[in-house]
Amino acid sequence: MNFTTEIRRDLIKRIPAKRCCRLALLSGFLDTSGSWRLGEEGARDGFSFTSESEEIAEFLLGVVRELFSVEMDVEQAVRDRRHERDKLTFGYYGPHASEFTDEITDKNPAGGLGDCCARAYLTGAFLGSGSCTLPRAGTKTGYHLEVVFHCEFADLAAEDFRALLERFRLSASVVVRGESYVVYLKSREAISDFLSVVGAGSALGTFETVSAAREESNNENRVVNCTAGNADRAAIASVEQVVAFAALERAGLLAALPLPLQEAAHARLAHPERTLSELADGLGITKSCLNHRLRKLMKLSAETHHD
Repeated sequence: MNFTTEIRRDLIKRIPAKRCCRLALLSGFLDTSGSWRLGEEGARDGFSFTSESEEIAEFLLGVVRELFSVEMDVEQAVRDRRHERDKLTFGYYGPHASEFTDEITDKNPAGGLGDCCARAYLTGAFLGSGSCTLPRAGTKTGYHLEVVFHCEFADLAAEDFRALLERFRLSASVVVRGESYVVYLKSREAISDFLSVVGAGSALGTFETVSAAREESNNENRVVNCTAGNADRAAIASVEQVVAFAALERAGLLAALPLPLQEAAHARLAHPERTLSELADGLGITKSCLNHRLRKLMKLSAETHHD
């Protein structure tokens, strides 16, 4: 089961108790995966929705039943051979359909929604066309949550949806993809907050577990990279010291230096692969003391070369 499916199953565990919230949820779903038929000549008013998930379809049929005490009819069943599943379309064009559509369309962001209805609308929209991906181990993929609008006024619906997210301090972006408008969140914090807002508690728990594991892995990688970087710098420093001290020795200058400096230089020349700590231990001095002597030798070498 992918993470999007886990979120959806979390969201359909219950139908909202308040009628206004049921209408808002249905409005969000129809704005992303439905269509309206209003005032068409020779055709009855009504609405329909399409879903590839039987679980979501049953949930939405239950919402409509609870709201209007009517049953929606199966209009079409198309087999999606690529994903090996059916795409089901349900519609209602019976008595009072125009009244029902008026009630539903009243519950959208453009018309103003209370907080409870706003959360329900977000839930319905995600059920309709939302998806969420988590970073995969061993890849550079990141967090991504999106909701796609491809209705007649998709540009306005997407912008209204983005503004609705702003109410909950969720900063989203909108991008055009073909004929659709996509509202998306990419930060870990924003996606976590979205799951909290829509009440997907179980999915949020999974999300936080994955996030924590990824953060721990990133920290380990940073430590490894830092260690590797330090090792590279130490190796370069060792090579530079060997070259400098060998030049002092060839010039006959090393033997004229104080014995502690000679010992430090000879230790580095004899053991270029050793770390500073290992060299210091071999000489019976502190790492700080050895580092001071090596710096002094490098300065003398630079001054001699300059002269």
